[in-house]
Amino acid sequence: MTSVWRNSGWILLGSALILALSLGVRHGFGLFLAPMSAQFGWGREVFAFAIAFQNLIWGLAQPFAGALADRFGASKVVFIGGVLYALGLACMGMADSPLSLSLSAGLLIGIGLSGTSFSVILGVVGRALPAEKRSMGMGLASAAGSFGQFAMLPGTLGLIGWLGWSTALLALGLLVALILPLVTMLKDVPLPKTGGEQTLREALHEACTHSGFWLLALGFFVCGFQVVFIGVHLPSYLVDQHLPAKVGTTVLALIGLFNVFGTYLAGWLGGRLSKPRLLTALYLLRAVVITAFVSVPVTETTAYLFGVAMGLLWLSTVPLTNGTVATLFGVRNLSMLGGIVFLFHQLGAFLGGWLGGVVYDRTGSYDLIWQVSILLSVLAAALNWPVRERPVARLQAMGTAA
Repeated sequence: MTSVWRNSGWILLGSALILALSLGVRHGFGLFLAPMSAQFGWGREVFAFAIAFQNLIWGLAQPFAGALADRFGASKVVFIGGVLYALGLACMGMADSPLSLSLSAGLLIGIGLSGTSFSVILGVVGRALPAEKRSMGMGLASAAGSFGQFAMLPGTLGLIGWLGWSTALLALGLLVALILPLVTMLKDVPLPKTGGEQTLREALHEACTHSGFWLLALGFFVCGFQVVFIGVHLPSYLVDQHLPAKVGTTVLALIGLFNVFGTYLAGWLGGRLSKPRLLTALYLLRAVVITAFVSVPVTETTAYLFGVAMGLLWLSTVPLTNGTVATLFGVRNLSMLGGIVFLFHQLGAFLGGWLGGVVYDRTGSYDLIWQVSILLSVLAAALNWPVRERPVARLQAMGTAA
């Protein structure tokens, strides 16, 4: 038993470090919007589209990356994802046109993220830990990714100021390459076959005919819309409000820091309370926080308070959503099914990132997108409320037989 827990702890540590690197670098992409747009004379829509395209490709690739991880083990998928991620950052550093930016920051990094982020990594954690510890483990791994977001932002800003945006991206590519040796810590293998297990087609049919699966997916769409819009456009929004550029960086860092506590708390609560009900509460709180932020004059103080509040709610949805999927359908196909739910997150992310740039370039303001974000929060709360955290009949029958 001691060796099992030691092995699980090693896997959890490796998963946490990979998420910290992968998500930490990604969280700072918004800092490149201003310098790249200024150098090439682009409007904000060009950069916004590239990052939106990244999120779309990430989402489209995620179910396939998850299915490969479920069938052949996550190590190979994470390794390939790390290579593509690092290569994408290097090519992004050499991008000089909208097309080259979309192919590097969008296509390569998007595919790379599908192999090095939540769905694959949390699938590893879900298989490594017993059911009663699963939500907490996912919360811990997600919290590590959040700490990476906090720690990497000041470093990314420093690299841009010291080396310029192009060389800074090359340096970040070298940092992401550290994922490759960390793969050896995962020790993830597919669950042993016991006879009578589902085929891939059967697993998909079971999930796609379950209303809770689609309600979770549609709710996660809202999460993606909000976090990518805020992550990409908030620094520029604050500059538009006549605040120093460093305030936007600090706010994103605060989001990453307090996200550590938010995701850990969400994972802890998810092991004790109904995860769908917690998701409902989180989305309602997001609506309240965004409404308060845009309803008062923007100052450094209100911006920092917004960063703290949103940080507590930022990725708290991830362990709760993936944990609910695991409860409903089991962990054998968790990376694939979590990847399908995550696809909806990324469809929202594409629209949030891209429409933020489109609306700003057309109207000179982000007001409309803030209003849409508030309405979507209320919708997501309503979608998650009816989800019942009850295993499907197949798992209940297996439990009875056991």
